Amino acid sequence: MIGPGWAGNEREKPRAGGETKRRIAIVTGTRAEFGLLRPVMHAVRDRDDLELMVIAAGSHLVQPAKTYYEIKQEFDVIDSVPMQTVGRIGRWHDVESTGKGISRFARSFERLRPDVVVVLGDRIEAFAAASAASIGGIPLAHIHGGDLAEGVADEAMRHAITKLAHIHFPATETSASRIRLMGEPASRVHVVGSPAIDGLGGFDAMGDERAQEIGDPKVLLLMHPIGRPDEQEEAVASATLEAIGDRTTLCLMPNLDPGRVGIVRAIESHDVHAHVTVRDHLPRAEFVPLLKRLASNDGLLVGNSSAGLIEAGALGLPVVNIGPRQSGRERGSNVVDAAGENAGAIADAIGQAFQIQRASITHPFGDGSTGPRIAAELADVNLADPALLRKHFVEG
Repeated sequence: MIGPGWAGNEREKPRAGGETKRRIAIVTGTRAEFGLLRPVMHAVRDRDDLELMVIAAGSHLVQPAKTYYEIKQEFDVIDSVPMQTVGRIGRWHDVESTGKGISRFARSFERLRPDVVVVLGDRIEAFAAASAASIGGIPLAHIHGGDLAEGVADEAMRHAITKLAHIHFPATETSASRIRLMGEPASRVHVVGSPAIDGLGGFDAMGDERAQEIGDPKVLLLMHPIGRPDEQEEAVASATLEAIGDRTTLCLMPNLDPGRVGIVRAIESHDVHAHVTVRDHLPRAEFVPLLKRLASNDGLLVGNSSAGLIEAGALGLPVVNIGPRQSGRERGSNVVDAAGENAGAIADAIGQAFQIQRASITHPFGDGSTGPRIAAELADVNLADPALLRKHFVEG
């Protein structure tokens, strides 16, 4: 059934000369995914035939909501969709938040009437927006579909979003192949690279003064929970800090997924040491410069963030990847996977990472032009084609 009011391109906003401006709603729910979506937002906003509609949701709105204000500094936020509640972290709270998000996105989309909704990745914010758009009959575009991240509960949601989506923007040909194997039409699958690579050349390495303010780290620790009990997450984070030893370290706090409390406990228990600095978050305008500084000063990124596989690979920064969070995901030659989650295995991986020849690092995530490619496809897709919304399984 066609959803509320969708009728091809007749909702597109008139422009001078009788042309229309296509409304593109881009949904962001987390600090990390906003960093990836920024170049797409800029590319959409820069086109005369597209109108950008930014919707902030989920963890952006959890107090003190620092990342929400980062978005507001750069883009007009047309709506916000609260989902999580402060202090309520766990699987059942995520279920409740997802239901709340679907309902609230439904109201938002019905009011705003976007022509296309764009989401990225696999988190509950993207899943909630994707569910509301697909059920509501609005074309849905999905960025970074087809990836594997087998160690987290979100893995199933990424592939569920793929089946809800009508337009696919995988980062690599391998991911595109998985999407086609899931029965999605090849004509709707566009390999565009990862938007995380876009704009990296526009940042300079972090200077000495700012680096000193955050402890002038040799190691950046960025570890997120994978949904295990707090005690298990705490044990792995503690083992990682033990393996890092007395190297100057900047610890960034984890995301809001179940298990966060354990990682925070591990970090805070080490905060008393002079060589460890803790920050809640670094905006991308500082995060990328820090990665560049580490890459040029024989530093490392340690943890389980996708930034270690994507941005760090593009910048030539060696990475120690710990645990199953990124299992199955493509990676560059900058990554050393720790053989276990104990201090000994992690220390061995750190030693190997320091031996990587940085000048020879390669990665599979594109050439830094993903945002414009996505914007061009969004402008060109035929929204009046009835087949766009009629999902069907294509035999391989």
